[in-house]
Amino acid sequence: MTQTMTTKATTTMRPALRRGLLLAALGAGLYALLLGLLWFQQERLLFQPAPLAAGHRFALGDDVHERWIDVPGARLNALHLRLPKPDGVVFFLHGNGGNLQSWFTNADFYRRLNLDLFIIDYRGYGKSSGRIDSQAQLEADVRAAWDAVAPMYAGQRRIVYGRSLGTGLAATLAADVQPELTVLVSPYTSMTALAGEHYAWVPSAVLRYPLHTDDALLRIEGDVLLVHGERDTLISAEHSRRLQALAPRAKLLLVPDAGHNDIHRFETYLDGLRAIYRPSESATHSLPRRTQAPSAATCCGGVHAGDGAVGGGRGAGDPIQGHAAAVPVSGTNLRPASTSRSARGARPASFSTSPVTMS
Repeated sequence: MTQTMTTKATTTMRPALRRGLLLAALGAGLYALLLGLLWFQQERLLFQPAPLAAGHRFALGDDVHERWIDVPGARLNALHLRLPKPDGVVFFLHGNGGNLQSWFTNADFYRRLNLDLFIIDYRGYGKSSGRIDSQAQLEADVRAAWDAVAPMYAGQRRIVYGRSLGTGLAATLAADVQPELTVLVSPYTSMTALAGEHYAWVPSAVLRYPLHTDDALLRIEGDVLLVHGERDTLISAEHSRRLQALAPRAKLLLVPDAGHNDIHRFETYLDGLRAIYRPSESATHSLPRRTQAPSAATCCGGVHAGDGAVGGGRGAGDPIQGHAAAVPVSGTNLRPASTSRSARGARPASFSTSPVTMS
């Protein structure tokens, strides 16, 4: 009788076991299919270009010129603000959405600083032809654009600026060409690390755009400024803290009330750029203790889906209430100054050059 019961139990378990194995196989197959789609469709997830008609004309002023850079299999469209006697150039790499029309919205910020501005559209963005199909290709395109403009500024101040997605590209370029200053706004330690935070189920080996800002940062010899909004939920400010921990000589500017898409609208951000772009203009530069309400005026702005804009000119807004301790400027280096909380408990914006202890 015991043998009969055992036989019945075994017979009953076999279909259940087969169903379990079948479900496991189906789950593994779907997971593999999903990873396969992710491997081949990463460009659609990472890049959100907004094309422009071939005949589109930019009406940005007589000193803003349209340029073209020939690269293998494509032509990159660029805008070049050229002043009569500039003190240098900002080579600008934008985020993952939009195009030159939406990013280059007010050149007055750079005109007032007497700096030329050169900004490109990646393949498939704006009037640029072709499409992005690898990190190596993207980095080669950025280098080709740099090589097309950098010789014009030999002996002058060359600044490589990256925003969001563009920070990984900017860091890699800066490590190769060693500009006088590198500015990374809303940077990530790597795209691999960022993907791990948002999509923990995706193996890092599937990512074809690892974009290691951290590795490149270690090879940059010139000055570096990291800027991050403390309310950034897309790329958390912890990424900038980790980058500074890797390279303590880098300066870190945290904007307390800024997120990912609006950091360019805060005076703290604008004042920080002015201070490091033109450090010789004054012996000290004060940062606002409280960031004013976002202003309407922007430079190289526009808000894009999944990404942010980079700000420029000073715009109207609520009055600044109080000021942080002055940040002395010497040469091209911003020196840290201690700040304290206001009586109302507002967190001051601050430049930091101290290593960050990671828990």
